[in-house]
Amino acid sequence: MLGTVDVVKRTVGPAESRAASRAWWDADADDYQAEHGDFLGEADFVWCPEGLREADIRLLGEVRGADVLEVGCGSASCARWLAAEGARVVAVDLSTGMLRHAAAGNRSTGVAVPLVQASADQLPFRDDAFDVACSAFGAVPFVADLGAVFREVARVLRPGGRWVFAVTHPIRWIFPDDPGPLGLTVAQSYFDRTPYVEVDDAGRVTYVEHHRTIGDYLRHLVSAGFVVRDLVEPEWPEGHRREWGQWSPLRGRLFPGTAIFVCHRP
Repeated sequence: MLGTVDVVKRTVGPAESRAASRAWWDADADDYQAEHGDFLGEADFVWCPEGLREADIRLLGEVRGADVLEVGCGSASCARWLAAEGARVVAVDLSTGMLRHAAAGNRSTGVAVPLVQASADQLPFRDDAFDVACSAFGAVPFVADLGAVFREVARVLRPGGRWVFAVTHPIRWIFPDDPGPLGLTVAQSYFDRTPYVEVDDAGRVTYVEHHRTIGDYLRHLVSAGFVVRDLVEPEWPEGHRREWGQWSPLRGRLFPGTAIFVCHRP
């Protein structure tokens, strides 16, 4: 649909990254929801392909009565779960296509979570507006300026506010994006921060995902003023057979696929 013809190695700036991500997720929203919607649920908070749920691990703490921002909400199933738990939630996503599914989920569940279209590095909220911010594989890997994302989240959080986000574990970047045996062979340097970029025949970016090391995440979080309280690396659950892209029982038994950073603003 987007005319992707090649994968290239080059840097991508913030504006180009925003445009590519919006176009990609608009084009992919229906397929993504058809493939993963049942696993994610309409009003459930699933942190990662390993199936870790907020209902079980409670990384966000007590949310009843709290003002919560979901960053990169997709279909907003996490936001609706939070609303059912008594939180006052706002859900943000860059993609019109994903927000269309979020609105449909609001209608089908009767849980009317406010939806806002915005980029994670340009949050349209006042300072000190929220008690909690969260993101389950939303936005963070697709924004060129990671520091800008963390500074924006810190800005809209109140003192003492919690910021918890899940991303692909950085160690996964050294392996091919394959759930089978090929995905067990080291193919590139962990220290190569060049993003993964797909382009069309005119060289326009159609998809981009940015790699950061664990150290990069920590340095940007600290620079934005956060204190890191925990780093959760979910183990592959016994009996979990679902494959999701590069996630599989084969790889999950050997090394982590997800990193969840638990932080707060002092």
